[in-house]
Amino acid sequence: MLGQNVRVAFCWRERRDLDTMAVWYQHVLGMDREEFGPDRRIALKFGNQKINLRPTGASNWPTGAVDTPGSLDLCFITTAAPADVLNHLRATGTAVTEGPVQRTGALGPMTSIYCRDPDGNLVEIAKYAGR
Repeated sequence: MLGQNVRVAFCWRERRDLDTMAVWYQHVLGMDREEFGPDRRIALKFGNQKINLRPTGASNWPTGAVDTPGSLDLCFITTAAPADVLNHLRATGTAVTEGPVQRTGALGPMTSIYCRDPDGNLVEIAKYAGR
């Protein structure tokens, strides 16, 4: 078993409108946009991670069995206080769908706040207790 030697290198997200999605993640979550490859694919980078954005219905890109925008639930861990996350989301005009609420993550108790990106994907922003 691979256990703790495994980490996420990147993930792909199907998008209806790549530019709208990239701008939202840049503005709301502070990610950096990167364009790469000969066809100028778009990635969003944060720390040592990245999310590649793929247009829905792209025939030249491998994808999962179902190519459907709005079908992903994604959790980001932050060191910011939940009140600061709420204030930031409100300042960017992002509706909070739930939270702050207590949840349990891979490292224990955390406080989570939920919103949706422009395609309707569920985005959880969580802070671990005592971290």
